[in-house]
Amino acid sequence: MTTETDADDQAGGQDAAPGESWQAGLNIKGSMREAMQAPPTVYEIVGGQPFFDELVDRFYDAVEDDPVLRPMYPRDMEPSRRRLAGFLAQYWGGPPHYSNERGHPRLRMRHFPFAIGRPERDAWMAHMTASLDAATIADGTSRPLPAEIRAAMFDHFDNAATHLINRPD
Repeated sequence: MTTETDADDQAGGQDAAPGESWQAGLNIKGSMREAMQAPPTVYEIVGGQPFFDELVDRFYDAVEDDPVLRPMYPRDMEPSRRRLAGFLAQYWGGPPHYSNERGHPRLRMRHFPFAIGRPERDAWMAHMTASLDAATIADGTSRPLPAEIRAAMFDHFDNAATHLINRPD
C-alpha cells in the first residue's frame, strides 16, 4: 500500500490559521496545498529527496518481514520504494518527477486489486509511523523532524491509508 494520493483529495480543504508556523520561515496561510508549495517547502526543510528515500527505505525494510503486507508486494520491491519516495517528495513540495513518469497518482485505482481491510491498513500505518518516528532532517546533523511537519505527515498517511480500505471488517 503506498500513499500516492492526489494533493487535491488529501489537502485541498485543510486550511490553517494565518501565521500558524511549522518552522521559522514556513508559514501556513490559505490551503495546506498552497503552503506545501510555497518556499521554503516541506521538501526543502526536511533535506530534499534524501529524506524521503530514507523514510521509505525504513518503511519497506519493515514491510519485507511483515506477514500481512509482504504478500501484496512483488518480489523486487525496489520499484515500489522508488515510486513511493518520488511521490512523497513531489507531494511535499519537491520536483514533479513522479507525475512526469507515472501521471496522476490514482491512489484508489492503483490499489483496488489488493484486498485492504483494517488489518492491512493498521500494519501499513504501524510501519510508516515507526519510520516517521525515526526520521531526522537529511542534512547530516541528525536533527529531529519538526513536530509540526511530523504531525502533518502522520495525518496525511493516516488519511490515505484509511482511504484505501476496500474490504469490510
